Amino acid sequence: MEKVKRFQVSSKVIWGSSIALAILASIPKLFDVDSTPGDIIINSSITLLFSVFIWYYNMYSLPKFSSQRTPQTLFNWKLLLSVIMGILVMVILVIGHQELFQISKMDAPIMFELRGVLINLIVYMFLHLLFQNYQTQQMGIELEKTKAVNLGAQYELLKQQVNPHFLFNSLNTLKSMVDIQDPQSSDFILKLSDFYRFTLESRKLDLIPLKEELQILDSYVYLLKARFEDGFVLENEVDKRQYDSAVPPFTLQLLIENCIKHNVVSLDKPLHIKLYTEGDFLVVENQIQLKRGVLSTGVGLDNINQRFSHLMHREIEIDKTETTFKVKIPMIYDYRNN
Repeated sequence: MEKVKRFQVSSKVIWGSSIALAILASIPKLFDVDSTPGDIIINSSITLLFSVFIWYYNMYSLPKFSSQRTPQTLFNWKLLLSVIMGILVMVILVIGHQELFQISKMDAPIMFELRGVLINLIVYMFLHLLFQNYQTQQMGIELEKTKAVNLGAQYELLKQQVNPHFLFNSLNTLKSMVDIQDPQSSDFILKLSDFYRFTLESRKLDLIPLKEELQILDSYVYLLKARFEDGFVLENEVDKRQYDSAVPPFTLQLLIENCIKHNVVSLDKPLHIKLYTEGDFLVVENQIQLKRGVLSTGVGLDNINQRFSHLMHREIEIDKTETTFKVKIPMIYDYRNN
């Protein structure tokens, strides 16, 4: 499980900024003729300790540590509490330095308090802006993870969608062949077995070589020929040099199934389908002879399109004329199954 990157501020930033503030607070003392080196050191020490405290106090009051919800506005009760706490700490530091170093003359306490409030505001605003930016980044990461999980789940469902009607139709065809004692019944059973063996072997893969996809298609076409006889004609003109490319499993079966679903397939009006390559695309082309009363929902093509979008961020291309319907699917050459 991937660990979430924790929000943190480097100790170098905390101590470096605190030292810088201490030096800045001591600059006016350098131009005061009445100041001694001891005054400068004490002034810097108070500022340094106060700045470090304010850094850690504000950091540990963030929602990450306090389980409180992130405030809707930058200026809220937490800022007020931080200012009050800062004033008390500054009073303690000033009194502590006076008692420790036995100093009778120091800057007016109000000057230290004003400096403390200013430092507090700077640290508080800077820290909370950093934390809000961190939360925004985390939300973006979680959103991308959620999208990836949802897309992966959708893709797994898409891979399972081999049309169950095909099995029903195949079994009906087999029953008819057995009833008339067709000698090709045994071959039909073997091809049906091969097809579903391919289904079980390939369903968990994202991609398979085009050569294997065509082997699956051969078994599928044999089953269709047993059902439609010469009413179904498939011309395979795929360039063998493209056999090492890859496609999502059952892409061709879904495209052929889509053609049969929407077009008339009969001995009087055979359905001709051509399969060939065109550049980096695999093309499935059929003549249009639409069935009456069949409305296209686009689910089959959308299924295939989503699979390609998920795998290679490319979409299938559809070229339709009055007489022909072409679907062009991009072939994948550099691939690896997860």
